[in-house]
Amino acid sequence: MTSKQRAYLKGLAMKLEPVLQIGKGGLTPEVTRSAEEALAARELIKVGILQSCLEDPRQLAEVLGERTHSQVVQVIGKKIILYRQGKDDKRKIVLP
Repeated sequence: MTSKQRAYLKGLAMKLEPVLQIGKGGLTPEVTRSAEEALAARELIKVGILQSCLEDPRQLAEVLGERTHSQVVQVIGKKIILYRQGKDDKRKIVLP
């Protein structure tokens, strides 16, 4: 992903609300499955990390990205932005 594409996705993500949250349980299979479903439906998602989660947000983002086969666009504070290109003609976001 180029820096121009990353900047474009960051701009789109600013308006998004978190679609799922990671709590004190950390990165459970249920959270991974929810992220997978959200990425399939939307391509670009924002994940919130609650104060009760003691894990490092950057490390969580890397693991979640690997498990969902998505790219980490940005980690800022306790928010993670993930992108995964849609399958074939179902693409909703056209990158520059």
